[in-house]
Amino acid sequence: MRKTFELIAPCHFGMEAVLKREIIDLGYDIVLVEDGRVTFLGDDEAICRANIFLRTAERILLKVGSFQAQTFEELFQGTKSIEWEEYIPQDGKFWVAKASSIKSKLFSPSDIQSIMKKAMVERLKKAYGIEWFLESGSSYPLRVFLYKDQVTIGIDTSGDSLHKRGYRTLTSKAPITETLAAALIMLTPWNKDRILVDPFCGSGTFPIEAAMIAANMAPGMNRSFIAEDWKNIIPRKCWYDAMDEANEMVDTSVEVDIQGYDIDGEIIKAARANAESAGVDHMIHFQQRALKDLSHPKKYGFVITNPPYGERIEEKENLPGLYRQIGERYRVLDSWSLYMITAYEDAEKYIGRKADKNRKIYNGMMKTYFYQFMGPRPPKKKIGE
Repeated sequence: MRKTFELIAPCHFGMEAVLKREIIDLGYDIVLVEDGRVTFLGDDEAICRANIFLRTAERILLKVGSFQAQTFEELFQGTKSIEWEEYIPQDGKFWVAKASSIKSKLFSPSDIQSIMKKAMVERLKKAYGIEWFLESGSSYPLRVFLYKDQVTIGIDTSGDSLHKRGYRTLTSKAPITETLAAALIMLTPWNKDRILVDPFCGSGTFPIEAAMIAANMAPGMNRSFIAEDWKNIIPRKCWYDAMDEANEMVDTSVEVDIQGYDIDGEIIKAARANAESAGVDHMIHFQQRALKDLSHPKKYGFVITNPPYGERIEEKENLPGLYRQIGERYRVLDSWSLYMITAYEDAEKYIGRKADKNRKIYNGMMKTYFYQFMGPRPPKKKIGE
């Protein structure tokens, strides 16, 4: 019998429904959906598949326990009562990489981290009958959330955050993360048969993520994960099988019309290099082009973009003109849909139209809006067309 674990997948606030759908599509049962994370059930194979296939999760944590703690003594005892020897081998390197606390009596991350480490050492000393840990083996970093005095502990199986797909070596000034870009695309009705244009493509994240979705390319195919070294929990074969599954699903011969424009030629070069490194450069047309030249002869396309929103004071003055121009260009694109993430509060005012839908999304700590201007659906194709 394979052991079933509870796995926690953190995500961007506001993107829980997209991640939940992805996890269900991978074949796993959801336990809980909370702000910024989804908990689901899975075995050792699920840890590999979730890391390799999930586009919108930030990382995958193996949940090892949760308990109430209002004092440091309760935190110590609660941590010590977890069967750490089931997860961490005698030579394992372990530490609390991150502690976050919301609406809880215990709120100092550094104190939480050091007390938990002490408790783990106490437990493992007894379990292994040793006084000193060399910590020369594989790494087992912990992440801890305290919410209303409930402590939840997970071991991080991913290592680097999952938005680090391995293709983006060059970035523009205000890049959008790969996980957020994928989630935003998945919130739209876009599919590989429809045109997609990003007129502010920067380092190419939207077009590249769209091309990877179209080609059925798993986002974690070109990187490694910290849990690959956990031979005590996950046999190497699980990783090989998941990678084989991912490789078999790829179809880079798919016909798509995905375009990325930017006014800065150097940025376009970077976007091309990133697309090449992702293996999708042949699927995307990148071009140095100003917003005023945005047009397309075909109907029913999608603009999905992350325009500037004036992080610097001097840029703020240009925003009304810029968003007015976005509105003008969008009106020329007959029957298209426009999806746009921005922190600019007056976007609708200057675009000259109220969005059909508007979602609040936290990009890091910044509150942004995902404005959705829906075009009509294309007519159904007749059989034989």
